[in-house]
Amino acid sequence: MRAVADTLAARFNPVAVRGEISGFSRAASGHCYFSLKDETGQVRCALFRRSAEQLTFAPRDGQLVQARGKLDVYGARGELQLIVDTLQPAGQGALFEQFLRLKAQLEAEGLFEAARKRPLPPQPHSIGVVTSLGAAALRDVVTALQRRVPHLPVVIYPASVQGAQAPAELCAALQTAYRRHTEMGESEVLLLVRGGGSLEDLWSFNDPELVRTVARAPMPVVCGVGHETDFTLADFVADLRAPTPTAAAELCAPAREQRLGELDYLQERLGTAAFGILDQRGQRLDRLAQRMGRPSARLHDSLQQLSRLQHRLQSGWMLGTQQRRSRLQALEAQLPSALQRSFNQQQQRLQRCELSLGLLDPQLVLERGYTFLTDEQGLAVTRAAQAHPGQQLRATLADGRLDVRVQAPDQKP
Repeated sequence: MRAVADTLAARFNPVAVRGEISGFSRAASGHCYFSLKDETGQVRCALFRRSAEQLTFAPRDGQLVQARGKLDVYGARGELQLIVDTLQPAGQGALFEQFLRLKAQLEAEGLFEAARKRPLPPQPHSIGVVTSLGAAALRDVVTALQRRVPHLPVVIYPASVQGAQAPAELCAALQTAYRRHTEMGESEVLLLVRGGGSLEDLWSFNDPELVRTVARAPMPVVCGVGHETDFTLADFVADLRAPTPTAAAELCAPAREQRLGELDYLQERLGTAAFGILDQRGQRLDRLAQRMGRPSARLHDSLQQLSRLQHRLQSGWMLGTQQRRSRLQALEAQLPSALQRSFNQQQQRLQRCELSLGLLDPQLVLERGYTFLTDEQGLAVTRAAQAHPGQQLRATLADGRLDVRVQAPDQKP
């Protein structure tokens, strides 16, 4: 609902509605409620006590009136309603109709676009005020600035704020402020202010040339003309609208106490952050100190570790020696039987070799009737071709040796 209400305010407000009063009632709070209707429909209206007290006539059902105000959405019911600022009998709204025509014309030129609005400087170095030197609004603005930012310079650009000459003087004062800002950096923010009055009293601030001059401002402009319910075209073109001149001064000059409070807050945050960092570093140092410990404690720990290693070395050496001694004793106990087994195995092998060797004894061959022949040099004669007639040979028999002579095969003995 709030988004719908904001859209209505940005697109249509302020509006003027002409119609017949229906169901008029005044509550105990002083607020008045009624509907405005014509032949095509009706809209619910609310006239709050502050505006109702300014009425110059007694509204009644059936009366034809012209209401000026702002469209809004009543959130509890989701209904469209008109918040009435001024109410007058029909026939007195010609000036307001002219106001609406000028508003539509300047809006078509793009002077009221939200995209061209500029933010106010958070800490201006100087403030300019465009208003009449004799206006009560000037006293209100100066009093507010003196109270909130007594250290800032305030520059007054005087001009009439009512009458036929007022638009031209206001434009001239604005041009002077623009020139000084460009040349000397004067007035970082500019206040265009005037006290309250009727639509006729405030008409100078609806002048088209004045609106276009405000749109050309090189610095942000705050418009504080009239009271909260008063609207002028200068309000729509300014970078920011203030409900009153005093509010305009307060918007561009944050209170000194507020700034000091912000500094105190930032100082407190800075101190808290600094002490927090120191605490963290201290804790880290404590942890590192605990890990490093005192040199004597580190030496004691190292000696204990060395003692444990020495004990493990001794235990390992003794265990290894004991294991080797046990193995040696076991081998010593097994040695006689192992030697005996090895002796028996070698003896059996010797017997087998002796038997095999005996089978190969040449004496056994000679015993079977063979003879072993050798020549004079003792070389064996195994072929007939090795011998020649008349050669002396030696024959070895089973029971001795004989000398023999070789004869030719056909020679008789």
